[in-house]
Amino acid sequence: MADLNLQNTKLFISAGDPKQFPGRPVAQIALSGRSNVGKSSLVNTLLGRKALARVSSAPGKTITVNFYEVDGKLFLVDLPGYGFAKRPPQEKARWSALTDGYFTKNQNIDRVKTVLQLIDLKVGPTADDVMMLRYLAAAALPFAVVATKTDKLNKTSRAAALEALARHPDIPQGTPILPFSAQTGEGKEEIWKLIRRVAGV
Repeated sequence: MADLNLQNTKLFISAGDPKQFPGRPVAQIALSGRSNVGKSSLVNTLLGRKALARVSSAPGKTITVNFYEVDGKLFLVDLPGYGFAKRPPQEKARWSALTDGYFTKNQNIDRVKTVLQLIDLKVGPTADDVMMLRYLAAAALPFAVVATKTDKLNKTSRAAALEALARHPDIPQGTPILPFSAQTGEGKEEIWKLIRRVAGV
């Protein structure tokens, strides 16, 4: 990782409208998942920062697409979390329009090298997760599954949960499934390896 300076990272823009998405010609790695699955924790762990991405105490509060610039060479793109039941219908509609806009109105869609689809390993894929997996498949977007909160399961439950993910009908065979824990740092290196490979950095 010598050629990627993780000290040189910043929140480039919090975009509330597709028109604000940056036009910079660099690779994008999108992070998708439900509201409290741990996307902010993943961003902070990957970038070695405690609070670059704010971990919200009220899940689903943020409806922006956050572009984190890494050393001027790639964007980690944190999509707004979905599946937050208490959100009013107009906010759900806005979430939908903004996330859909990222994939349909993004002038740099060809630079989206992969989507990291976060799934809580203890909970397994929710109905909203399945909807997102099907959306990614229908849009022919490459994706990998990041199985979060692995530290919350014992060895046996964890093995069974990972096996269930690998067999899930909406996760194509061969899709990378990367166990991750923000608490222990497990998976950080493997996720970076994948990002570097697909982004060519």
